[in-house]
Amino acid sequence: MESLIEMFHVDVKLLIAQMLNFAIVIAILYFFALKPILAVMRERTEKIEKSLQDAVAIEENMKKTEALCQHEFNEAKKAAALIMSQAGAEAEKKREKMLLRTKEEIGEIINEEKEKMRLEKAQVLKEIKASVTDLVISVTEKVIEKNLDSKDNKELIKSMIK
Repeated sequence: MESLIEMFHVDVKLLIAQMLNFAIVIAILYFFALKPILAVMRERTEKIEKSLQDAVAIEENMKKTEALCQHEFNEAKKAAALIMSQAGAEAEKKREKMLLRTKEEIGEIINEEKEKMRLEKAQVLKEIKASVTDLVISVTEKVIEKNLDSKDNKELIKSMIK
């Protein structure tokens, strides 16, 4: 082995010193570089895992919220349908009331018009009776003024009737 060491010109003291330097550099790198890097990587891994767990929790909450929202939407739709049916029924009742009231008003108007027509008819009949009476008096006066024979009387009556 010594021949080998002499052949390659290896100095044992120098080799031990280099190994010691190498060990010191490794120790320094381990404590000042590798350890903080590993700590940062561990923290980063923990943050990523926590973010993934939070994402799963958020997704579950989102699904629950979506289901609740859908349920609330369905309930609101049912309530709206109920309100619409109630409003329709109420509108139908009001329409029927208005129709009944309109029919009553039309009936009252018809009755009033019938009464007016009856009164006008009575008035016209009175006027006709008065006219007929006047006519009869006038015919009678003419008949009395003139003593006519039956032929003349018939002609006079026919002309008066016309």
